[in-house]
Formats: sequence, structure tokens, C-alpha cells
Amino acid sequence: MLSTDICIIGAGPVGLFAVFEAGLLKMRCHVVDALAQTGGQLSEIYPKKPIYDIPGYPEVLAGDLVKNLEKQIEPFKPTFTLGERVERFTRLDDGSFIVYTVAGTEISCKIIVIAAGLGSFEPRKPAIEHLALYEGKGVNYMILDPEKFRDQRVVIAGGGDSALDWTIFLANVAKEVTLVHRGTTFRGVPESAEKVQHLAEAGKIKLLLKSNVVGVSGEDKLEAVTISFNNEEDIIQETDYFIPLFGLTPKLGPLEDWDLELQDGAIVVNTFDYSTSIEGVYAIGDINTYPGKLKLILCGFHEAALMAQSAYKYIYPDKKYTLKYTTVNGVPTL
Repeated sequence: MLSTDICIIGAGPVGLFAVFEAGLLKMRCHVVDALAQTGGQLSEIYPKKPIYDIPGYPEVLAGDLVKNLEKQIEPFKPTFTLGERVERFTRLDDGSFIVYTVAGTEISCKIIVIAAGLGSFEPRKPAIEHLALYEGKGVNYMILDPEKFRDQRVVIAGGGDSALDWTIFLANVAKEVTLVHRGTTFRGVPESAEKVQHLAEAGKIKLLLKSNVVGVSGEDKLEAVTISFNNEEDIIQETDYFIPLFGLTPKLGPLEDWDLELQDGAIVVNTFDYSTSIEGVYAIGDINTYPGKLKLILCGFHEAALMAQSAYKYIYPDKKYTLKYTTVNGVPTL
């Protein structure tokens, strides 16, 4: 059985930063994630997508942010169980926990920190006949490596931030980009919507509003999509890739059965220290909810810092801790 001070469920950016904050207090961490790699959504869904709201980084690729977080926690020697979903936990008489994964791994810990992001998630798929036949053969629900689409013909469907951002990005990568949106206005950031309009006016992309992709066709792989244009006529457009970006459907999975207080599919926490309704169990990042909650990475970092302070007091109730700045004391090692 593995043994640690804190078991962190979720290896996304907030979970990784929680390792750093715990390490500053000389608490050991073991991180578990159902994905086979660290980084959560940043690695799994948009590793090459730029992020603009991380303090100190005017712009940083999602994948690079993950690498930097990994480097930041190296001195604390965290251990990982990847590719295994946490199924349940039990509380022992001494107040400690044993966390069990679906693969049978057992982790003994004093604190549980849930940093599971949106929980388990799957893309929202449009209701198009035979769409599943072309999944992995021209139909993609996320973009992991933009280079895959270099000099290719791409049709993107959607009206949110992801559809807008990837249309802008791929305009300089793909041979041809078409954005299909069923409305006339976008749900994404106005600045991104304006950039898309300018790209369309300049002839760098094709923008089809009041339109839907209603069919897919091809022999061994995708060769064309059928588009209901302006809700009046069907046009067939040859393409190499069709990327519907209608967001993700989050699911809590086993967390729903853990007797935690939930609200609208998220874990209710106390903003004093981001503790849950179960003593010794904390929730940070997108998985939690409280009045005024913002689902931003930088907010999750803040939550991780306060959680670590509380966890230290929980594990070492008789020790007095005085906050010390890393600018004075540097970064300790375990």
C-alpha cells in the first residue's frame, strides 16, 4: 500500500500546484488521475492552445504551463498513479483515509484533496447519421496537435470560444478553414468573434452562419460534409477533417456517491479553507462551488494555497506554523 500525507485526486494544473503549496509546508503528496498523463484538460484537450490569464505570462501554451508546473514541483518528489480512476475511499478510526482506485491501487493518506476539474467528461456530439463511423478517420472532437491539420481542409462547427479560437489558430495552419455556426451571433469572447469576422472578410476563412453540418460521407475515411446552408439549401463540401466543438458534458462519476454536499453537480466548500462537508477532505478548482465562484486556473491556485495551510494544521495540530516567503527562504526540499 502506498503511503503519503496528502492524496490529490486530479493531476490538472490546480492539482499540480497543490503539490507545490503542500511541499512548501513539507507535506508529501501522491497524485492520482484517470488520464494517462498529467495536465488534465490542458494536456488532453488543448495542449497547443495559448492561455492569457496566468500571472506573469502574457501568453503561455497550455502544454508549456503543465511542463512548468511539473518542473516547479520536482523538489518535492511527488508520486503518481496515472491511468487509474479513484473509485472510493474509507476513513479509519484514527481519522486517516485509504483511497482505492478502480485498478486496485490503495493509497493511505491523512488528507484527501479533490482537484478533479470538471470530473469525467465527454464531448457533446451532434446528431448526425453515421458520424461515429468516421471518428478517428476525419472526425475529431478535440484538437491535440494543430500540426495534424497543416495544409488540410478543415470544417469546424460551433459558436463558442473553442470554435472561435481554433478557427483563428488554424487559419494560419490549414489549407482551408470553414466555420459553420447555426446562429448569427457567437457565444464566445467578442474580440475573438471580431477576429473571425475579419478573417472571413479577408477571404482567409469561409464563414457560414445560420447553417449546420447535417451529413458526413466518404469511403474509408471522411471525404465530405453536407451543410444545410442558411437553413435553405444543402451543399456538399469536400473536406479532410470535420471538428464539431460544442463543448463538454461534465460528469462527477463516483464522486456522486461519496456523501459530499453537492450543488448543481459541484462540491460545496467552505471558502475559509476549501474544506468539504467531510472533515479532512478538501475540493479545489473547477470541481467545487461557492458564492462568487469563478472557474479560472488562477482562482484554483489561490484555493490550493489556502487548502495547504489548513491541511498542515489538520495533520499537525500541535505544531505552530509561521508563514515564510519563498523570496526569503527559497524552496525547501523533502
